[in-house]
Amino acid sequence: MKPRVILSAGALAFTAFAIHPVFAQMNMDHAKTDMAATPGMTEGEVRKIDKDAGKITIKHGEIKHMDMPPMTMVFVAKDKALLDKAAVGARILFMATSENGQMTVTDIQPAK
Repeated sequence: MKPRVILSAGALAFTAFAIHPVFAQMNMDHAKTDMAATPGMTEGEVRKIDKDAGKITIKHGEIKHMDMPPMTMVFVAKDKALLDKAAVGARILFMATSENGQMTVTDIQPAK
């Protein structure tokens, strides 16, 4: 008879654990981690612009959606007209993606 009581108490404890609001909040936090994979703007400083080649060198902070640490690197501009929005030394916000194996800037905005 005691094994049934222990089993029933364990089932009851598991049920209480699974539906308790605190633990439900924990499950919601896991969903927030998926949002980190959503692309977002990254801060950076323009170091060099090569309009003819359609490239821009940016010293940037962490690019969270790409799991990339801060560094200085060259990006290809998806559209060369984006390079007109930047100047060497300017602080910018930019969107980067990996397209066909190359790092590509798809948006540039002045930093505030």
